[in-house]
Amino acid sequence: MKKSNIKKFILKALSAPLSDIKSLEKIKKEFAIEEKEVFIKNAEINKVYFEMIKKGEVRSNETLRKLLITKKIRTLSGVAVIAVLTKPSSCPGKCIYCPSEKNMPKSYLSNEPAVMRAIKTSFHPYKQVHARMRALSLNGHSTDKLELIVMGGTFSHFPPQYQSWFIKECFRAANDFPRNSLQKKGSVSLEKEKSRNEKAKNRIIGLTLETRQDFITPKELLKFRRFGATRVEIGVQTIFDDVLKKNKRGHLTLATTKATALLKNAGFKVNYHLMPGMYGSNVKKDFMMFKTLFSDERFAPDLIKIYPCVVTNNSELFSLWRQGKYTPLTNSQNKQLLKKIKPIIPQYTRITRLIRDIPEESIIAGPNISNMRQILQQEKVHCECIRCREVRDDFTKKDKIILDRIDYKASKGKEIFLQYVSPNKMKLYAMLRLRIPPKNNPLETIIPALSGSALIREVHTFGKLAKIDKTDSSSPQHIGLGRKLLQKAESISKEEFGFEKIAIISGVGVREYYKKFDYKLENEYMTKKL
Repeated sequence: MKKSNIKKFILKALSAPLSDIKSLEKIKKEFAIEEKEVFIKNAEINKVYFEMIKKGEVRSNETLRKLLITKKIRTLSGVAVIAVLTKPSSCPGKCIYCPSEKNMPKSYLSNEPAVMRAIKTSFHPYKQVHARMRALSLNGHSTDKLELIVMGGTFSHFPPQYQSWFIKECFRAANDFPRNSLQKKGSVSLEKEKSRNEKAKNRIIGLTLETRQDFITPKELLKFRRFGATRVEIGVQTIFDDVLKKNKRGHLTLATTKATALLKNAGFKVNYHLMPGMYGSNVKKDFMMFKTLFSDERFAPDLIKIYPCVVTNNSELFSLWRQGKYTPLTNSQNKQLLKKIKPIIPQYTRITRLIRDIPEESIIAGPNISNMRQILQQEKVHCECIRCREVRDDFTKKDKIILDRIDYKASKGKEIFLQYVSPNKMKLYAMLRLRIPPKNNPLETIIPALSGSALIREVHTFGKLAKIDKTDSSSPQHIGLGRKLLQKAESISKEEFGFEKIAIISGVGVREYYKKFDYKLENEYMTKKL
């Protein structure tokens, strides 16, 4: 549609009595008939609308801005998530279920949505971040607070120089946006880009890296912190050694428990990838795995992704399936298993996915229902995981909010999960993870900031993403919940456990926030004397 016609529509919309989506859609329909035009898209409107505001041609209208946001779910957890993929590369693993498509990152398929976006940018990190930020912005979302997820397999397996360059380019893209300075000459260091991001308009407040548990060492975690990482995802798949061996995973459960302890003692949030229906497993065994994950302190993951095993081309599992030696879960079996799993998930864990985003046409055998979460919601399956309780856009200033505390043992330390919730605990407004590490934390020798410190592994306020330093009456962000959680964690650390120091594994973009409460940067952590 011509820019002049889009401007005409915006002026018409601004003069109309807008109240909800229906009223906006009605104006769109009338305009399309009057002008004999196609139905105008929100992204087209947003692009021109922002330009008009910038030039002073119109004033910003909060009602119209909110109505123009598409896919609101993308920022209702309080952050804008951006997923980027590393370039195609070999993998140290030989897992039989893993597809090995030519010129693709190991375990990824070329028709997965995130991969298709990466292919368009030739897997360049700057281009990927810039493109996703532009898409979010055009769809009406704020990009002030970014959660960056680096996918593509085992990040630790790439050459160190590539790792550092990749992360640097991600920060540079966030710092430059909306400008595109990809071709700018001159090399800027990762440290300089991180420093820029501390006060940038678009800040990376969290960074997630994927790796294998057998790559996790104190030295590796030190490097991850230098990159600004705050969360690590590992492919646990199963906790049974016999199943791991049959699937040629290349490590045993001991590697998972060791990695989990190291990650938590360094302050990282830990996300397990779990795979029901693997070769050599069964439904009973899979359910036992989930029960064990939350009853055995060696595990207790903060987040989980559930990826039921499926058969795809270019995998060794395909041959076993064709020979009749492997039978995957059916859709019905997978659904019944999930209906048993969801009610036992503790309130301190978040189920980030219930199925992997593999297009149905690529699944030769196995569960292929992609909207399983919605189906289980419709069937009112009870779940108290973080994601199911996030307040999202269901917040008003009249809400009654209480502080709740959950204590549990994990990896020879103690975890204290503080949460601001509704009286029935089914609406979650904000949360904090406080870790009391075991005595003689092995990481203290290489990360002095952790010496004698209690450790805050996460602070998160949910609800609609509110711009940095601005309050929004429809969001619980910036109303003091984070500050109160920090004060409570500091009090518990000192009064109950005798700590005189506390450290936070802070994302680069949140450092300025913690400085307001007298925290200082030390060895990539924000620390404070109590």
